[in-house]
Amino acid sequence: MSTLAHHRHEDGRAPRVGTRGPVVAIGNFDGVHRGHRTLVSATRDAAAALHAPSAVLTFEPHPRAFFQPDVPFFRITPAAEKRRVLDRLGIDTVHERTFDAALAALSPEAFVDGLLVGELRAAGVVVGYDFHFGAKRAGTPAVLEALCAARGLSCTIVPVVEEAGAPVSSSAVRAALEEGAVERANALLGYRWFAFGEIVHGDKRGRTLGYPTANMRLPEGCRLAHGIYAVRIAIDGRVHDGVASWGRRPTFDDGAPLFETFAFDFAGDLYGKRVAVELVARLRGEERFDSAQALVAQMDRDAATARTRLAAQDGLDSMI
Repeated sequence: MSTLAHHRHEDGRAPRVGTRGPVVAIGNFDGVHRGHRTLVSATRDAAAALHAPSAVLTFEPHPRAFFQPDVPFFRITPAAEKRRVLDRLGIDTVHERTFDAALAALSPEAFVDGLLVGELRAAGVVVGYDFHFGAKRAGTPAVLEALCAARGLSCTIVPVVEEAGAPVSSSAVRAALEEGAVERANALLGYRWFAFGEIVHGDKRGRTLGYPTANMRLPEGCRLAHGIYAVRIAIDGRVHDGVASWGRRPTFDDGAPLFETFAFDFAGDLYGKRVAVELVARLRGEERFDSAQALVAQMDRDAATARTRLAAQDGLDSMI
């Protein structure tokens, strides 16, 4: 069997321990979008009914990355970010299973008996309407229901969650982010998409332009549309409004993509710190300017526009 990691809450709290095994939601949970959140809610309800703890079973690497390792894969929420969101949703324990050839080769019966019953000692299972598992995706929701019934496990199949007549899905969120349609992506997620990482040194050109930035490398495979964004950045427990650029800096060097955030009303050294930045709206695409002065004039306009957009309330959750 593959390695199974158990994660504590991000604030250090130990997961709630019940007298019986957990009710387990199973899936990749990339993005932990509104469909996933409905599944989490159903898991918590089923766990409460059985007086059992709630848990999520997820997989690393993402199966798509495992089967196509040479093809860059746009993860909406890399592992750390995914656990952060799940923790905020009140799940007691996140079990992270290594996805490897041995796991991919399991029959549906072996998956249930070895992993759910044998290792997790699950009292119940919750999955989405389109969940497939086991070798060649032979396990369907109907197969899972039958396997669970034969083993005395509860089984809940969560129906599709739709937005504007289309299923809420990780693919839909990725497509929106790739287009720069951040507000649509956020509506599908139910919270504002965020990036989490360490501040690294850049060329420090922003200081000379009057816009010193905190620079982050986004994960390989990130296909967020290049451009200028209204953002919020969490620094040492305090959230600041700001404006960010994601791209190759065509006015200067057309270099490797870098996420550069200018935090309003903040002064200090951030190098080496880990921060979270959430995207609220895309203001414009990336552009090349004929001079540094023309760029600064546009940056002044971007900052003013960002302040206006950030002052509006969107009713979404924040995960930073």
